[in-house]
Amino acid sequence: MTIPRLLVVDDDEDMRSMMTRFLHRSGFAALPAGTEAEIRAHLEAGRIDLILLDVMLGDENGTEICARLRRDQNVPVIFVSALSADHQRMAGYEVGADDYIAKPFNPDLLIARVRAVLHRAQRTPSLAYRRRTETYRFAGWVYDARRDEVRSPEGFEVALSRRETALLKVLLANPRIPLTREEIAAALDVAGDGTDQPGRAIDVLVGRLRGKIERNPRDPQLLRTERGLGYVLATDVTTEEA
Repeated sequence: MTIPRLLVVDDDEDMRSMMTRFLHRSGFAALPAGTEAEIRAHLEAGRIDLILLDVMLGDENGTEICARLRRDQNVPVIFVSALSADHQRMAGYEVGADDYIAKPFNPDLLIARVRAVLHRAQRTPSLAYRRRTETYRFAGWVYDARRDEVRSPEGFEVALSRRETALLKVLLANPRIPLTREEIAAALDVAGDGTDQPGRAIDVLVGRLRGKIERNPRDPQLLRTERGLGYVLATDVTTEEA
């Protein structure tokens, strides 16, 4: 249920904006960056599952940036560049890139390549993926994924519907990360009704979950509203693996 967080790195603001919007519509959380300093800031601030990196970044060089990232980062990198000669592609792979896509590109092909790289990354140990997690602990609460049970800080089991449990899993996989209604809906495969699509359905589902895990649902402290954006699980989450 983890929503992949992608970093779009391009010095062209219009290109960054276009790619970020497209990735959001495709069910990803996409963040923009234009320099190596901004890349580092995002990596330090939270989980990044994949970087889409342009080769030419004004005065900076994406190939050199990738080489430096590989010294201390395991995050997958896909080069997206107008430089498409064979030797330029080879330079990208030599510094550790996972894929190389030439501009201009077919948007559907970009999504397919992103998903393929993410799928490969899930097969290897990484801080970005909690593949064997059995137990989540947050603010005194415990979610046992193996038994699909939720227990309150007082030790009482709290019954959640299938949809509520699915929402909780998305939140636990993305702690302290603001998620839009669209991102949550994509993760839960929630369709709109043709009128509010699908924001209202997510709002109702969040309200139901709050009613079961918040001490005061009218003043939520765990599942908070991010004004103008969506929702965030505003607490740390610890995990135990099988």
